[in-house]
Amino acid sequence: MMAEAQLCGLQDEFTCSVCLDTLTDPVSIPCGHNFCLKCLTDCWDQSQECSCPQCRHTFTTRPELNRNTLLNEVIKKLKKTTLSSPPPQNYAGPGDVECDFCTGKKFRAVKSCLTCMASYCQTHLQPHYEVAALKHHKLVDPDRNLKEKLCEKHQKSLEIFCKTDDSCICMMCVVTGHNGHKMVELETVREEKQKQLGVTLSDIKMGLQEREKTLKEMKRAMDEMKMSVVREVEENEKSFTALIRCIEEAHRTLTERIRDQEKREMEKANGIMERLEKEIEELKRGEAELKDVSETKDHLHFLQTFSSRCVLPADGDSLSFTVTADFSSVDLRKELSGLTKSLEKISRWDIMTRTPSVGVFTGFTHEHEVICDSSVVTNVLVFGDYRERSPPKISL
Repeated sequence: MMAEAQLCGLQDEFTCSVCLDTLTDPVSIPCGHNFCLKCLTDCWDQSQECSCPQCRHTFTTRPELNRNTLLNEVIKKLKKTTLSSPPPQNYAGPGDVECDFCTGKKFRAVKSCLTCMASYCQTHLQPHYEVAALKHHKLVDPDRNLKEKLCEKHQKSLEIFCKTDDSCICMMCVVTGHNGHKMVELETVREEKQKQLGVTLSDIKMGLQEREKTLKEMKRAMDEMKMSVVREVEENEKSFTALIRCIEEAHRTLTERIRDQEKREMEKANGIMERLEKEIEELKRGEAELKDVSETKDHLHFLQTFSSRCVLPADGDSLSFTVTADFSSVDLRKELSGLTKSLEKISRWDIMTRTPSVGVFTGFTHEHEVICDSSVVTNVLVFGDYRERSPPKISL
């Protein structure tokens, strides 16, 4: 049992670096590496030279392939105790960068080489650690956008930033089209742009806080308005229930107009609140995107996305809002006791709103105006500032 456990632990040693599966009909070559007979034969048949797929050692003549019978027996025993295929989590899944050298089902890349402009799984990456000519290559975390790091004109790595043209360039661009231009390393200009990004993030955060504060004030104003509406309706109910049918009819009409005004104010306020919530969502999304850009270690990706991301949205008019405030009809109730003969005309009262301040719910107010015209007395209910209709006017 202990021997079988040791064999299971050595499963990776019996994996072909070409097909990435357990060796089948294994053969050994002079450099000491083992491969499936078919994998190695196909590989050499399709290549102009014979080299080791793992260490890249080149042979002047094609070596004779000898089956490794001892290794084959060990593998057979291994297959009886463990699954022959590599762990499924090594395969590339959605969102993973695939190995460019895997054939068939591809493994997940663990590194990308900026010199080779290719991505490698753990197995195919080994030559970069073992072969002297590959050790100086620049390895980075897996990157699926390697082509974006190449100069479109020269197909060379973008390594320099030209301040004159505000663009990333390769070494060939430096000598062919940017003579006399001011050029710096990517890291240097990244530091400069990072400061600008910080300022933009700060402005966005401030705008976000202002909108959240305004939204909070708007919600509070709406609560106050609802309470004022309830209070006003109740007070009117008390006043009108004690009067005759004419007063009840006038009361019904007045209440309907108050409700209509409430509806208009609510619709206006809800529109402003909807805009505020939308702007807050957009600012949060912009903040998250800028944070992602700010935290990336990829200087080139940072610079390529900086211009389109580091833009402060234009302020709208949603930070200022006007809403009618308090409902109050104290003066009206005082006058009702002396207006018995005019009750039939109360249903013709007009309702107007007054909005004297921004961000504060000031409510509805009443002015009772009696316009005298020989034989006609007109009662007008006014919410807020009422424009004088015709003299003479008696304010009660």
